[in-house]
Amino acid sequence: MRLRRGLRPALTTAAAAAACFVLTTPVAAAADPPGNNGTVKIDEVVVDGQGRVRIPRVIQVVDAGIVVNPDRVRAQFEGAAVMGVGLAMTGEISAAAGRITQNNFHLFQVRRITDAPLQVDVHIVESDAPPGGVGEPGLPPIVPVLTNAIFAATGKRIRELPISKTSLV
Repeated sequence: MRLRRGLRPALTTAAAAAACFVLTTPVAAAADPPGNNGTVKIDEVVVDGQGRVRIPRVIQVVDAGIVVNPDRVRAQFEGAAVMGVGLAMTGEISAAAGRITQNNFHLFQVRRITDAPLQVDVHIVESDAPPGGVGEPGLPPIVPVLTNAIFAATGKRIRELPISKTSLV
């Protein structure tokens, strides 16, 4: 699907447990012209009766100006969705007595592929604007979009990360 500047994707969901939230964040690197990059994220989440979060779909729309290699842009945003979900759900690093307490993988839970969003859709807006960066804009919006989608599904605000610290039942 190709989108033109100014159009916003529409999403409807029939499942009562699924929730969606749209966040638009213009993100620009220091070398980019102001406002050159923009992303829209939509997360669909399902929280079961035991408080487990499943993410059936993440939809991302990016306006990065002229895109030279669309496959690389899609791969960057797909990776950002998986990384962002993993960090939001279980990514915790803490310190005690001046040392990091998670000194190996038995204390730092790494998300597995089964925890990743089932589907990640990336749509690139056609644009004649100068090319912008796509390395950073995909990751930062994932956490607020995910926590707001969880709020929409459960009525519980996430006030502390990682999300696994919060009881959702």
